[in-house]
Amino acid sequence: MIEPFRRLVRPLTSRMSLALRVAILTTLSVAVTLAMISAIVYVTVAAEFKSSLDDSMLRRANDAVAANYVPTEKNDAEDALTGVKAFVVRGGELFAKAADKDFPFDHHEVAVSIGTQERSMRTVKYNGVSYRVVAVRASPGVALVLAQPMESIERALDRLKVILLLSSAVGVALAGMAGWAVAANGLRPVRRLTAATERVARTQQLTPISVSGSDELARLTTSFNSMLQALDASQHRQRQLVADAGHELRTPLTSLRTNIELIGQAADNAERSLSSEERHEIMGDVRSQLEEMTTLVGDLVELARDEPMRRDPEPLDFADVVTQSVDRVRLRAPGVTFDVELEPWLVFGESQLLERAVTNLLDNAAKWSPSGSTVRVRLTEGALTVADQGPGIAPDDLPHVFDRFYRSSEARTLPGSGLGLSIVRRAADRHGGTVDAASESGGGTLFTFVLPGSEEG
Repeated sequence: MIEPFRRLVRPLTSRMSLALRVAILTTLSVAVTLAMISAIVYVTVAAEFKSSLDDSMLRRANDAVAANYVPTEKNDAEDALTGVKAFVVRGGELFAKAADKDFPFDHHEVAVSIGTQERSMRTVKYNGVSYRVVAVRASPGVALVLAQPMESIERALDRLKVILLLSSAVGVALAGMAGWAVAANGLRPVRRLTAATERVARTQQLTPISVSGSDELARLTTSFNSMLQALDASQHRQRQLVADAGHELRTPLTSLRTNIELIGQAADNAERSLSSEERHEIMGDVRSQLEEMTTLVGDLVELARDEPMRRDPEPLDFADVVTQSVDRVRLRAPGVTFDVELEPWLVFGESQLLERAVTNLLDNAAKWSPSGSTVRVRLTEGALTVADQGPGIAPDDLPHVFDRFYRSSEARTLPGSGLGLSIVRRAADRHGGTVDAASESGGGTLFTFVLPGSEEG
């Protein structure tokens, strides 16, 4: 029963605006509430009228019994002035005027006359008029019955019914208008958000919108502005990454193009043939530039991944990762001694990313360490420290050493793209850790790479 109704209503509501649906829902809610209140008021007032009439008629009947009242033609005529009819029921038979012989009495009055019921109250129809009938026991086997028309009560209830219907109709109309006004005014921020979203999609301009108030819609607007700011920052980072990558790729590409042109000219012109030493020098330069481009492209791909780890993290000993990185860097930096002391530290993470980050830290230390110096590597309670004996980092450069493509004035003369330490920070962030850099007082730089985990046990 409910599902067919939903299928019938859904196409109608789907074409309505949200404000109209809110207004209709408000109107229906108020209409149901007013209908229930009107019904309760009507039933309560009707019951109160009947109760008041019953109390009045019982009091008159009891007073009449106490005064030994017996209905006669004369008494009936007098009572007719007030609209009250009086009857006597004896032994189950009605004694009254001839004109009222057909008055509809039943077992209620009989029960009162024979003593099985003390009194009775009910409503009957007689000659098209509603009567409230009350019976009290007058004496053994005799009951006094009073019947009073309810025309005045019915007229009052009819007036009350009209008043309730009119007031409910006015209330529903006012509720509909108020619901529409509230919905239209309350949904104004939503319309602004919709317009802002459409503007962003149309113009690609991530301009925040103004926020007024402190309610839920204001918080929604604030969240929307935060999203716009995040998108703007992401676009800025992407543009900066592309610009920086293009700048870094320009140098090796230029060198490669120059070397290839030299080889091509030598191949086309026998007089410009290259000696064996020159060929080896050019090929060595080409190989070096290719390695630099390969490293740069790999770093760019790694930094372009803003999503969290795709691989399921696996338990591993961070000390093993550091050991493998140290062994690899030792081969590339034979003139530097590595003083290594490691404690086991169990972490959950991506071994390849962690190994690359540690390798970048060690490569950086080896690059800045003079020949014959020592790089101190320690792993204690999840904190990896790498200390070199180089010149240290200038105070102005310390806040930027982990930025993409950032290179100090001293580093610009050395090989590298300025992405290694950015990858270190990315690895720390993706594993819930931290990385810091500091210049030591006696010279050199201290990097601290901290990962959450526990000791093996």
